[in-house]
Amino acid sequence: MAKSMLIISRQAPWSGPGAREALDIALAGGAYDLPLAMLFLDDGVFQLADAQQPALVEQKHLGANLAALPLFGVDELYACALSLEQRGLNPAALALPAVTLDDHGLRALLARHDLVVTL
Repeated sequence: MAKSMLIISRQAPWSGPGAREALDIALAGGAYDLPLAMLFLDDGVFQLADAQQPALVEQKHLGANLAALPLFGVDELYACALSLEQRGLNPAALALPAVTLDDHGLRALLARHDLVVTL
């Protein structure tokens, strides 16, 4: 039986390669039918914000990669409720539907996966 993996993305899309690398790992794992989920935590929740303008900071838009996640079998997307609140992001206005989790939900999510990768 394949081990399940949780990928935690903690970086904003404009702060370096971490956000893109987390998405690449998720897409590769999904292509091989690895059971996995993604959690957007801390500044990583900015990846889910709608109407981003990455060209202003000379970055590529991650929207296509994010939109491809369900096509690769990555259907479990989660966002930290506190991270969204602290950054003024409305969970109902995210570019992708993500289940928001409180501290209890985050602990349960971590406990449910065999492997956890944080970027």
